[in-house]
Amino acid sequence: MPANQLPQAIELSRFSVGSQRESMKNVGPLVFRFETDFSESLRCIPMAVRFKLDLAGIKLSLQQWSRFTHSDRQWLLGQPCDTSGEVAIYHGKLTAFIVQRTGEAAKAVDAGEGVDWKASRRVPDVVTTQARSKGMPGPTADQWAKLDDLQRFALLKLTREGHDNENFVPAMSEFSRGLQPEDAP
Repeated sequence: MPANQLPQAIELSRFSVGSQRESMKNVGPLVFRFETDFSESLRCIPMAVRFKLDLAGIKLSLQQWSRFTHSDRQWLLGQPCDTSGEVAIYHGKLTAFIVQRTGEAAKAVDAGEGVDWKASRRVPDVVTTQARSKGMPGPTADQWAKLDDLQRFALLKLTREGHDNENFVPAMSEFSRGLQPEDAP
């Protein structure tokens, strides 16, 4: 990706979570329990990395991810992406990994796409619909607001059309502490 597109990555940082948290460490685990079947090998793209990909405005296919070294994958998982500077560093390193490991150019994604996770007071209809289709109640607005940004992002990603979304129920179960009413034990 040409260097002249780097300012776009900085501009995309407006979709970062900003004041809601200081770093990814405050969002939750780098790998959720529902992802543990691949967490050691990092053969699949963890939600924390998918989150950062969206913040950096880069599309990464599983095929491209599979060509990265384990060290590359660990760096992408562990690197913070909270400030515009961190987003720019992430964007640059990710772009370099894609070119070096695959010989392909990085593909940008629309910065406005998929940011429903930021709306912490309104449960997206797709989450409610997915929950009901699995025989579960959808979260209330208060319950949704209790989830952190990465959890909301993960639930939204797990509702995409044309995907198996087999981890939606395990994710809802894992996040259930945040989905309990105030007076629940």
